[in-house]
Amino acid sequence: MKTVLITGCSSGYGLETARHFHAQGWNVVATMRKPREDLLPRSERLRVVALDVTRPDSIVAALEAAGPIDVLVNNAGIGVVGAFEATPMATVREVFETNTFGVMAMTQAVLPQFRARRSGVVVNVTSSVTLARMPLAAAYTASKAAIEGFTGSLAFELEAFDVQVKLVEPGYGPTTAFGQNGGARMQGLVPEPYAAFAERVFAGFAQPAAVTTEADVAQVVWRAANDTSGQLRFPAGADALALAQSR
Repeated sequence: MKTVLITGCSSGYGLETARHFHAQGWNVVATMRKPREDLLPRSERLRVVALDVTRPDSIVAALEAAGPIDVLVNNAGIGVVGAFEATPMATVREVFETNTFGVMAMTQAVLPQFRARRSGVVVNVTSSVTLARMPLAAAYTASKAAIEGFTGSLAFELEAFDVQVKLVEPGYGPTTAFGQNGGARMQGLVPEPYAAFAERVFAGFAQPAAVTTEADVAQVVWRAANDTSGQLRFPAGADALALAQSR
């Protein structure tokens, strides 16, 4: 029976992905900064473990608690929306610490066991902002685009060890807690000169032509984790698929 460790399982895509892998009969290590046992089914095949991907000591402790794993899903992330001119560099660094360096640190921490065993899969969850330009998301896009480049290069260098690295690119998920979780971080990031432009952008967000659901992402992460075709990128959600096909 295989084991998956998933980061960022307190809500949204991570929570649904943990549920999906568990339903498929896997052992699941669901990690979150503030563990909540009530979010997931009680099961001998499911453990909730504390993890803050920005803290090296937390990564070490979580992996020790998890034991050997077959798949790492780097899903934990934070968002920021606003004019880049008004975005403090401290906020940019905060976003990169989780979305970019946190993913790299988790990946680096599991590679020794994957390489030694000559098996294992890393699935990095990025975003459809890497597939097409998205206004008011420069810092967020940069943090995710960095992982796209990182993943492609890493996949190439790990082929010799039979370790696979995949990208899942979710579209816009209005039912997730993305906006709620980043609310404080985004305060004051649309100054008056940008107000009219931002109003048009936000109006578009309110009436999307297509969206991505949590189930869309969970199913695609599952497919990526079990893929043997060598495919690198897996768009998730109707809007992400449309963007990927239009490139």
